[in-house]
Amino acid sequence: MNSQELLPFVSSFNRARIMVIGDLMVDEYIWGSVSRISPEAPVPVVSVTSESLRLGGAGNVVNNIHTLGGKVVLGGVVGNDEMGRKVVQDLYKMGVDPRGVVVEADWITTVKTRIIASHQQVVRYDREIVRTIRPEALRRILGLLEEELPRLDAVLVSDYGKGVVCDELVEQVRSRVLGAGKILTVDPKVKNFPLFRKVTVITPNHHEAAQAAGRWIQSEEDLLAVGRQLLQQLDARSVLITRGERGMTLFEDNGEITHIPTMAKEVYDVTGAGDTAIAVLTLAMAVGANPKEAAILSNYAAGIVVQELGTATVKAEELEDAVRNGIRSKVRKPLSRG
Repeated sequence: MNSQELLPFVSSFNRARIMVIGDLMVDEYIWGSVSRISPEAPVPVVSVTSESLRLGGAGNVVNNIHTLGGKVVLGGVVGNDEMGRKVVQDLYKMGVDPRGVVVEADWITTVKTRIIASHQQVVRYDREIVRTIRPEALRRILGLLEEELPRLDAVLVSDYGKGVVCDELVEQVRSRVLGAGKILTVDPKVKNFPLFRKVTVITPNHHEAAQAAGRWIQSEEDLLAVGRQLLQQLDARSVLITRGERGMTLFEDNGEITHIPTMAKEVYDVTGAGDTAIAVLTLAMAVGANPKEAAILSNYAAGIVVQELGTATVKAEELEDAVRNGIRSKVRKPLSRG
């Protein structure tokens, strides 16, 4: 396939309208430097220079779609806490309608804190309580989906295993979305794999795919067996297994298998790369790309963001440039410390 043929899809992203449903969280970064080891324990002492907050999880998917020009609707849950308010404020600033973001009084907004020193992650710690969303929150999200469905091109489920994506939600979303002839894409967590039957595309990484299939992936033969098994097991139209430095492999229900080599020249941080990949995949399919074309575009986009430190997004012009010229190695740099 001539990669230049993919460019019209990117320029059409602004015609797509997608609803993202999933686990909202905040990615916190503490930036600093290390010059000594603690006398109290064999651990580095980080001198903090700055801190930053970014939308994470389903919020990062939304941010990627928005940055690429797509229209986005969101359904999720946050707590009545400082970080929950941060999520809603950021959505307002982006111009994303937060009607589908339910604030639950006893919910704690998940925060993943990463300490970065000398361009390396020193440690990550998470603050969260995992539980299934309440019926009222479920009704609000499904009500927004019902209201928006006629105007949607696709629905994307971003599952981080924090409790928003549950049996009833997936059953209702699948019935309504596929019943309306719309695209349904899923970025899954292993524990919920059995829920995601008959979706348009599911995008596990190779570790998740292996766990779901109950088989180690140690060779290309293992990979092929796992992909075929998941395709049949889930009765999906396509399974896209992301493989880190080995790129991606797409399995389609017509029997085609496509290996897509990685486009990244250097990998500094894979944080959020899966969010970027499924955002671009869904946008591309929403504007008419077939699964193979969409997967190739998503691979280009993932190759861009893994060259950034921290949760990152890709702009349409960056993606177009990568498609035209290949991905050039970028100067290692952190997120803007806004």
